[in-house]
Amino acid sequence: MSNKEVKAALKSARDAIRNKEYKEALKHCKVVLKQEKNNYNAWVFIGLAAAELEQRDQAKGAYKKAIELEPNQLLAWQGLANLYEKSKETDVKGDLADVYQKLLELCESGDKQKWCDVCNKLVELYHQEKKYLEMAEMWQKLIQVKQEEGAEKAELHQLWKKMIQLLKDSTQNQYNKTEQLLLTAFEHAVNSADPVPGEDHQNLYKDFIQCLSKFPQETARLEKACKDMMVLYPTVSYPLEVLCLHFVQSGTLSEEALHYFSKLLEMDASSGAGIIGFGIKCLQEKKYKEAIKNLTEGLQKTSQCPAAWHYLAEAQMKIHKHRDAVLSCNQALEALGASEGPSLRWKNLILQLKAEALIKIADADAAEEAIKALEQIVDASSDPVVLAIRGQAYLNKGVMDQASKVSQELLLSHPDLAESHALEGFIHYSQKNYEQAERSFLNAIERKAETAEYHHYLGLTYWFMSDETKKDKGKALTQFLKAAKLDSYLGSVFCYLGSYYRDIAGDKSRARGCYKKAFELDGTDEESGTAAVDLSMQLGDMDTALSILNEATEKASTGTAKWAWLHRGLYYLRTGQPSQAVADLQAALRADPKDSNCWESLGEAYLSRGSYSTALKSFRKASELNPGLMYSIYRAAAVEQILGKYENAIATYQQILKKTEEYVPALKG
Repeated sequence: MSNKEVKAALKSARDAIRNKEYKEALKHCKVVLKQEKNNYNAWVFIGLAAAELEQRDQAKGAYKKAIELEPNQLLAWQGLANLYEKSKETDVKGDLADVYQKLLELCESGDKQKWCDVCNKLVELYHQEKKYLEMAEMWQKLIQVKQEEGAEKAELHQLWKKMIQLLKDSTQNQYNKTEQLLLTAFEHAVNSADPVPGEDHQNLYKDFIQCLSKFPQETARLEKACKDMMVLYPTVSYPLEVLCLHFVQSGTLSEEALHYFSKLLEMDASSGAGIIGFGIKCLQEKKYKEAIKNLTEGLQKTSQCPAAWHYLAEAQMKIHKHRDAVLSCNQALEALGASEGPSLRWKNLILQLKAEALIKIADADAAEEAIKALEQIVDASSDPVVLAIRGQAYLNKGVMDQASKVSQELLLSHPDLAESHALEGFIHYSQKNYEQAERSFLNAIERKAETAEYHHYLGLTYWFMSDETKKDKGKALTQFLKAAKLDSYLGSVFCYLGSYYRDIAGDKSRARGCYKKAFELDGTDEESGTAAVDLSMQLGDMDTALSILNEATEKASTGTAKWAWLHRGLYYLRTGQPSQAVADLQAALRADPKDSNCWESLGEAYLSRGSYSTALKSFRKASELNPGLMYSIYRAAAVEQILGKYENAIATYQQILKKTEEYVPALKG
């Protein structure tokens, strides 16, 4: 068969394919291959015809043979690509990607439009396969080709936006090459947008900033993007809010950060991030109550900010609201979620603060919870301060041998650490080894003189050590005053100062002031509240006494603050206000229904009000609870007499006289 006949047969095959006579085409090709078994076109035509006849394996074999013969010719590669594209089999996707890569290589120096078409197909394939990195790199190459060809800025902008769209669902919040390419796409899209400023551009900027804020590695870029957007959109609060939250999470508050907090609040007084920032500023300035108020308000609007919860817990610790601090730490841990990288540092800080708060609650259950929190701290065993907290937890739990073991290890490994000596002091103090405790606390103070707790415990040590150290002005009093000066929220130290001025110095006025302060700091401190009221009454200052009682009863829930209800009830009874006395004494009894003296006082209040039957019941209840209360038995008889129940009254009087012959009121009755 001559060369001319081969060409004629190939032309016949091409015509047959054009006329969709695929079997005819195959015959012509076979004729050619008999003569020239390595004829590239014949193999390509077989591939085409076999594909149309659904003979996929034959088509694939033919294309591969053609490629083997001429690996740098387009036709066979295009045919193979078409074959794979129509295939319903999923396992050909990898092969198709390889084919597209080869086509790109072949078209690169020639037909740019064809190259772009193939590139689009490959990107779509990678997208379906969730191969985001390969997709992003391919799309970036496409944009590069377009740039080299002199594409318009608007076209390039749309291409960068398309890249963002393609990568949007790829974000795993893991900082990798794919994410870096996404950020690059955002940067280019933002810089190529038109018009600026404009709504689309503004939304694009917001998305860019939101994406940056997921990655702690990109803090410099995040700050720059926020500041650039603020210049372009000075009335939009979003970049300022993100920037402020970024400063909060960074844990270091510079002058610049404080400036932005103020700026945000000027723009939007109700901004959660702005209010949180102001709360942290208050914390820095030691305005703890104001800090708590602002941080709480800010977190109601922006709750997913672990650092802000931590700052709130810190402020709550400063004013000794330990249970509140534990709740804030729990919220911080919840907002933190899975922790790695910079958030791991926050997790460790929060767990440590939680453990400290639980130790201050000082019961065995809280101690157990503190130990569990400490176990979650990464590298806790290498941190001596964390070890000292663990020792205190063991002490609170009552596991003395474990506490002592930690203490001894710390004193050996970290003899210059104040916490090592303080832990030893707490252990000695709990065992009433006051002389050893004194030595330990003095050592702790020598290393960390500004810690109120150490001075407080040294004061307590002197208080219980002996009468001599208790009364010595230079011992207990000096330490309590130092503690109070260092921590003006430490209620218990003011209670002891009150006891010192009342029982040792005999200064009722100063004692009353200290007890009042202790009660203001801790509304559950009955000892201080009672003492402040008693001293106010002794000083003839009923207004102060009443204001303390009113404050206590207003805050009290049902069945609590018996001392306050009882004191106020007795005051009303003495000042001829029986109805108010009845209400308060009933409230006191709800807290302690078995208090016979309280029932007796309630009987008096009913009697003063003229409610004789209820008065009689109250006196009888008092004498039931305490048969030795002669006065209640006598008052019951007196009320029976008023009610005209003379026989009962006489019997009760005689009953009293059997026990106490000389009881004059009964004889008189």
